[in-house]
Amino acid sequence: MSTDTATTTSDDILIDVRALPHGSCRSVIFRAIADLPDGTNLVVAAPHDPAPLREYLAIAHPDAFGWDYLEEGPDVWRVRIRRVAA
Repeated sequence: MSTDTATTTSDDILIDVRALPHGSCRSVIFRAIADLPDGTNLVVAAPHDPAPLREYLAIAHPDAFGWDYLEEGPDVWRVRIRRVAA
């Protein structure tokens, strides 16, 4: 079921992991998150719920990132990750 509750903006950085080779998804996402400036959004499109990424961010970087589901399957999941200013 799609729950397109929010849309992307032209300022969002988009990574569609469905288009990446299988083994490179995590490194591409982690690099993009590490380089994400305060107040900037990263939108990740994936073929499944990226909840493990959310759990990782909550443990490794508590309170540093916000997370919003933009679309919740079944074919594509999109999440907006934003760095929260310290």
